[in-house]
Amino acid sequence: MGCLRAILCLILPPLSVIDRGCGTFIIVTALTIAGWVPGVIAALILNFIAEATD
Repeated sequence: MGCLRAILCLILPPLSVIDRGCGTFIIVTALTIAGWVPGVIAALILNFIAEATD
Protein backbone atom coordinates (compact mmCIF):
# COMPACT_ATOMS: atom_id res chain seq x y z
CA MET A 1 0.00 0.00 0.00
CA GLY A 2 1.42 3.34 -1.03
CA CYS A 3 1.82 6.37 1.18
CA LEU A 4 -0.78 8.34 -0.74
CA ARG A 5 -3.39 5.62 -0.33
CA ALA A 6 -2.60 5.29 3.39
CA ILE A 7 -3.06 9.04 3.85
CA LEU A 8 -6.31 8.85 1.88
CA CYS A 9 -7.45 6.05 4.22
CA LEU A 10 -6.95 8.40 7.15
CA ILE A 11 -8.59 11.45 5.61
CA LEU A 12 -11.45 10.01 3.49
CA PRO A 13 -11.80 6.26 4.02
CA PRO A 14 -14.57 5.64 1.43
CA LEU A 15 -12.57 7.27 -1.36
CA SER A 16 -9.60 5.03 -0.68
CA VAL A 17 -11.62 1.87 -1.43
CA ILE A 18 -13.75 3.16 -4.31
CA ASP A 19 -11.77 1.06 -6.82
CA ARG A 20 -12.31 -2.15 -4.81
CA GLY A 21 -15.99 -2.50 -5.72
CA CYS A 22 -19.43 -1.29 -4.77
CA GLY A 23 -19.88 -3.58 -1.76
CA THR A 24 -16.60 -2.54 -0.19
CA PHE A 25 -17.39 1.12 -0.78
CA ILE A 26 -20.81 0.78 0.88
CA ILE A 27 -19.40 -1.08 3.91
CA VAL A 28 -16.63 1.47 4.49
CA THR A 29 -19.07 4.35 3.99
CA ALA A 30 -21.47 2.87 6.56
CA LEU A 31 -18.64 2.33 9.04
CA THR A 32 -17.39 5.88 8.49
CA ILE A 33 -20.88 7.27 9.12
CA ALA A 34 -21.10 5.19 12.30
CA GLY A 35 -17.75 6.54 13.43
CA TRP A 36 -14.58 7.79 11.80
CA VAL A 37 -12.28 5.27 13.50
CA PRO A 38 -14.11 2.09 12.31
CA GLY A 39 -14.13 3.48 8.77
CA VAL A 40 -10.41 4.17 8.86
CA ILE A 41 -9.60 0.75 10.29
CA ALA A 42 -11.74 -1.01 7.68
CA ALA A 43 -10.20 1.01 4.84
CA LEU A 44 -6.66 0.29 6.01
CA ILE A 45 -7.35 -3.44 6.39
CA LEU A 46 -9.10 -3.76 3.04
CA ASN A 47 -6.39 -1.86 1.19
CA PHE A 48 -3.64 -3.87 2.90
CA ILE A 49 -5.33 -7.17 1.99
CA ALA A 50 -5.91 -6.06 -1.60
CA GLU A 51 -2.28 -5.05 -2.03
CA ALA A 52 -1.05 -8.30 -0.47
CA THR A 53 -3.03 -10.42 -2.93
CA ASP A 54 -1.99 -8.45 -6.02
